[in-house]
Amino acid sequence: MSGNTNTDILLAGAIAAFTVDLLVYPLDTLKTRIQSPDYVRRYTNAATKTINNPALFRGLYQGVGSVIIATLPSSGAFFTTYERTKSLLTNLNPSTASSPNGLIPLPILHAVASSTAELVSCAILTPAEVIKQNAQMVNTAPSSSSPQTPKTNATLQTLSKFRSNPLALWRGYTALAGRNLPFTALQFPMFERLKEGIKARRDRNGTGTGTLAESGLITAVSAGAAGAVAAVVTTPIDVVKTRIMLAAAENAASETNASKTEKGGPSGLVNAFGKGVKSGREAAVSAAEALNPLVRSEQRGRKSALKIGREVLTEKGVKGLWRGGALRAVWTMLGSGIYLGVYESGRIYLAARRGEGVNEEDLF
Repeated sequence: MSGNTNTDILLAGAIAAFTVDLLVYPLDTLKTRIQSPDYVRRYTNAATKTINNPALFRGLYQGVGSVIIATLPSSGAFFTTYERTKSLLTNLNPSTASSPNGLIPLPILHAVASSTAELVSCAILTPAEVIKQNAQMVNTAPSSSSPQTPKTNATLQTLSKFRSNPLALWRGYTALAGRNLPFTALQFPMFERLKEGIKARRDRNGTGTGTLAESGLITAVSAGAAGAVAAVVTTPIDVVKTRIMLAAAENAASETNASKTEKGGPSGLVNAFGKGVKSGREAAVSAAEALNPLVRSEQRGRKSALKIGREVLTEKGVKGLWRGGALRAVWTMLGSGIYLGVYESGRIYLAARRGEGVNEEDLF
């Protein structure tokens, strides 16, 4: 049995998440800015299409606070759910003489466990992701017309847009889960297979040491390689997710303004009951929106993931869907390697402190 408690798993996951957030966050900021619809206008020269604005590299840690706060519980929830789901599925998987490890292949069990854990994690992480990506795009430098104006906190400026409509912070949940589910479903089976292969090869060559450092290094290399491949494959989904989350703040602000206008009618007039007076056409539109959520969504400026993907294809071509893919692969390789390497090492270390061990099969 594993020597790890739920507290060990939560603590190891939190330490791993905090480490990654601090080290690779700048690369994530650059990736967000490159994938944004305003990238060409804000950061490049229109004639040469080359980067000519230092703002691209300014404020690379904007929004990191919200991510750190949300990543700690979300990562703990992910690993706790993943470990328990994987253990449950493994125990329920019937074995036969020809399939001693079970009828269902282990990669499928790992994919199901990681996908289940991702759904739980995304519910906690979505608001922070929306705040983070919008904060990453905020220009906090003083304007040329008012150079003495103090810098604006990017996170607070972003939060102000959701003050009247906080539920809009969860609009990116489907997009985040839509990206993370295929990502983890691809990464974790590859990660498990790579790790087992590297360990088996070292054991055959007699170079295995069984130390904490070796376990952490093998985990980091396997997770980094698997994460890089999964990141490249899922880049188009990530591009769409970035645009949906960047639009969330604008939509929340526009809906707030629309709500204010609606309360007072188009000219600010109200009836005897204090409600806004609308024209017949406006009343008909409101009724149509109430009956048709698709119309309501379109009227309010929200677009489906499919429509956003088509817009990217129309504007930028196929290359537009893969924008930021190389940068995402690099930071995912570093992030996944550090994340899972620190997590596994932390689990072994915390169990060892109590004089207990972690069995090989209880690790990833």
